Amino acid sequence: MEKFVFSNPTCLIFGKDTIKRIGKEIKKRGVKNVLVLYGSGSILKNGVYDATIKSLKDNEVGFIQLGGIKPNPVLSKVYEGIKTAMKEKTDGILAIGGGSVIDTAKAVAAGIGYDGDVWDLFEGKAPVKTSVPIFTILTISATGSEMNSGAVITNEGENKKWSIGSPDLFPKVSIIDPSVQFSLPWNQTANGAVDAITHVLELYFDKTESNMIMDEYSHAIVKTVIRSTESLMKNPSDYDARANLALSATLALNQTNSMGRQGGDWSSHWIEHSLSAFYDVAHGAGLAIVMPAWMEYVYAECMHKWVVFAESIFGITTGTPDEKAKAGIAELKKFYKKIQQPTTLKEINIPYEDLPKIAANASLKGKIGNMKRLDQNDILNILKLAY
Repeated sequence: MEKFVFSNPTCLIFGKDTIKRIGKEIKKRGVKNVLVLYGSGSILKNGVYDATIKSLKDNEVGFIQLGGIKPNPVLSKVYEGIKTAMKEKTDGILAIGGGSVIDTAKAVAAGIGYDGDVWDLFEGKAPVKTSVPIFTILTISATGSEMNSGAVITNEGENKKWSIGSPDLFPKVSIIDPSVQFSLPWNQTANGAVDAITHVLELYFDKTESNMIMDEYSHAIVKTVIRSTESLMKNPSDYDARANLALSATLALNQTNSMGRQGGDWSSHWIEHSLSAFYDVAHGAGLAIVMPAWMEYVYAECMHKWVVFAESIFGITTGTPDEKAKAGIAELKKFYKKIQQPTTLKEINIPYEDLPKIAANASLKGKIGNMKRLDQNDILNILKLAY
C-alpha cells in the first residue's frame, strides 16, 4: 500500500425528495445569485427543474439560466458560460444534469477565476483557481463528477479532449435523488454503468501491491454496478437498484478508491477521449470498446491481478492463470453486450484507416499509462484489437 492523504469536502445529500433542499444549501453558504446550467431540457419534463426553481425562489436565491450543454461538453459552451456568469455577476454555479453539465460548471468556475483563456488551464499553462462555489443536482449517474475535483472538456477546434483537476473544483454540495433517473433512456443508464466500472478498474489495475481493503472495495463496487444494471434492465423504476447504481458511480471516482494506490492507469480514458474528440461517441460506449482491448494488450504485465479480478467478479475458478485472466476479460465484454453496449470500433462505424490519427491524438502529451507505459504504436495496436 502506498502512502496517501485523503480529503473530500463535498457535502453529499442522497435520497428521495432531496432536490428541494438545494436553495437552503446555497443560501446558507452565502451565495445570492447562481448561474444555472443544464443540458437538453429533459429536466423540464421530469419535475427536476420545477423543484429546483421553487427551492431557489423560496430561499431568495437569484438565478440566470444557460441550457444546451451536450454530452462530451465543448469549450465554446464553457466560453459562453464564463461570459454569462461575469455579465450577470453570479457568485455561484448550479449544475443540473450529468457529468457533462457538471464538468462544464467546473470549467466555467475555473475560467471565472483566471485572467486569460480558460483553455490555458487544460494545457497546463496556469494553475486552476475558482472564484465561485459549485453546486450540483445529479440526473445521470456515471462520471462521479458530483463528488470529485476533475473535469473533462473538448476543444472542438483542435480535437483535444483534455482534463483539469484542482481541490478548488470540488462541488460544495451535491444532491442525488435516484428516483429522478427512472425515466432515463436505457443507453444513458448503460453508458453510466460502463463509465463507473471503468473508473474503478482504471484505479484497480495500476500495479499497487498489498492494498487488500481497496481491492475488495473495488470488487464490491463493480459487482454492485453489474447487479443493479441487470435489475434495471427488467425494471427501470426499481428504486433500490437506481440508488445502488447511483452511489456506486459516485464512490467509483470520489477519491476513496484512490487511497493507497499509485494513482491508477487511465490509458483507456486517454484513448477514449481521443476517439470521442473526433467522433462524438458516448463516453461509456467508447470505454466499453477500448478498455477490454487494453486489458487484452497489457494483462500479462500483472497476471495475478487479472486472475483475482476474474475470480472475485465473475467466479472463474478453473484453468491456468492465463486462461482465467482471458476468461475474466471475456466475461466483462459479455456483460457489456448484455446491456446493449458496443464492444468493437466497427460497431460504431469508425473507419479503420483513421486508427493512426486517433493513436497520434492520444499520445500528444507523450506516453500514457501505469500498468504498461504506452507509446503511439502501442495505442494503435490496442485500437486494432478493439476493431
